[in-house]
Amino acid sequence: MSTPTPMPPPAQHRRNGGDLVVESLAALGADTVFGLPGQHALGVFDALRRSALRYVGLRVENNAGFAADAYARTTHGVAPLLVSTGPGALMTLAALQEAAAGSAAVLAIGSQVPLAGIGGGRHGYLHELTDQSASFRGVVKSVHTARTASQIPSAVAAAWESALSTPHGPVWLEIPQDVLLAEADVPPVAGLRARPKELLPRPELITEAATRLTRARRPVILAGGGVVRAGAEAELLALAEQLRAPVATTFGGKGAFPWEHPLSLQSWLEDRYTTAFLEDADTLLVVGSGLGELSSNYHTFRPLGRVVQIEADLGKLESNHAALGIHADARAALAALVKEVGERETGEAGRTEDDEASTAGEAGAAPGAGRPPSPGSGHAPSPEAAVSALLARVRDRIAGQHLDLEQQVLASVRAALPDGAVSCWDMTILAYWAWSAFDPRHTNALHSAQGAGGLGYGFPAALGAAVADPARPVLAVSGDGGAMYSIAELATARQYDLPVTWLIVDDGGYGILREYMTDAFGAPTATELTRPDFVALAESFGVPAVRTAPDRLRTDLAAALAAPGPSVVVLPAHLRMFAPTHLDS
Repeated sequence: MSTPTPMPPPAQHRRNGGDLVVESLAALGADTVFGLPGQHALGVFDALRRSALRYVGLRVENNAGFAADAYARTTHGVAPLLVSTGPGALMTLAALQEAAAGSAAVLAIGSQVPLAGIGGGRHGYLHELTDQSASFRGVVKSVHTARTASQIPSAVAAAWESALSTPHGPVWLEIPQDVLLAEADVPPVAGLRARPKELLPRPELITEAATRLTRARRPVILAGGGVVRAGAEAELLALAEQLRAPVATTFGGKGAFPWEHPLSLQSWLEDRYTTAFLEDADTLLVVGSGLGELSSNYHTFRPLGRVVQIEADLGKLESNHAALGIHADARAALAALVKEVGERETGEAGRTEDDEASTAGEAGAAPGAGRPPSPGSGHAPSPEAAVSALLARVRDRIAGQHLDLEQQVLASVRAALPDGAVSCWDMTILAYWAWSAFDPRHTNALHSAQGAGGLGYGFPAALGAAVADPARPVLAVSGDGGAMYSIAELATARQYDLPVTWLIVDDGGYGILREYMTDAFGAPTATELTRPDFVALAESFGVPAVRTAPDRLRTDLAAALAAPGPSVVVLPAHLRMFAPTHLDS
């Protein structure tokens, strides 16, 4: 009897371009990547097997991009996103647009056709585009390419550095299929470094801004998403209290300032009373906002005083209103202002009345001219009283519109959500209420797609936030129309057992578009939708689900959030928006 021939041992793996990608990411500090594999990208996905990187795979590339966006926002770090060529790459564009609008550092790495097909020739490769990178140039901060295996580590580091340089934002790196598969004749990547660029304010601008703010009688601050992205909440609070300046937050800046603080104007930016309050400031400090459409009440804002604008995105500096423009990171600029204002307060405290009178006489002004009157002096209400009066007027306006159901639903969501929990909101009527009326009770705890405004953000973003911090529950909020964009990700939630509760407000269509069309044209068109039984559909994925009602929402939502793993709560309800005020301006 012949002896069986032994099977040869498996061939030893030879490191390739895909290994260099994952080694580079790990060397730069990544521990998690999102994505979806495709034929040209298999080299890098195979390399994940030999890496300590955690891979989170979604079912649609756009949803993977939204998940990476929320992960980057939650961690203030870089979120790698791995996709394939052509259709897979292009499917990320809507998510990358939102990441750009929200300053989320998503490092998207896509494959390309083999090198021979790059350069505009039409070779007929699968997924071939004439110029794939051109599709990304108007969306992301920077575009990078690696054409050889040895270029990969430096290209990854350059893309990482760009994503994390102020202001944060998405970047695109593409690597041809054959480069990902090419043998790497270099040692494993270990010493890779990226040095994101700081954006510090010019000292003379800080000096001038401090002068204007300390001399203002009615200083007001508008804090945008740039404050949250920079982690500048403590500096903002310190400056507001130094100046006794009321603070409003934009929708992207929610959580930048304590909601119940006596100086908090909250976020009622679509209210004409708030717009007028901001307009009336003799010096308005705008931090981390370009005063775009939503933040300016649809461009009806017309400042009567002077504006000081701190903005990291150069293109947004003075893009809508003339200002003392300070091109800087919000945290660095606010810290410098706190220091400058504090030193001036110390100097003022050391002056005698005779010194003040002498200085005022030399300047031809009465003692104390140019500084806010002290509380109770009779010249004007205190800033705190002015804030309280404004919020009372806003509440009275809303109360006169008979929107009890909407306020009940939003209050139930807030009561059910544990303090510190993250919420991610799709483009839906309840989210538009939340932009103005919801207290996140924690910094960097509310994320929405209000930057680019695309549907489908809420649920996949919540999955990304849960991956970033699986110890706390995450709430996603969608309408039934937006839910259909990301319904496949119920499989992702179940596969990774992520603690995300998805609240779907089911009104049978695109509710806000129904309102817009009815108001503009007298009747809606193309807004009514056939939809599934969301409870049965979720349960088919093995995800617990419940159909609730407004009077049970708080209890049902709290129970779902307290349970481990994913869950779905469906609320059949027709919600309405509060009346706009910009149309009357």
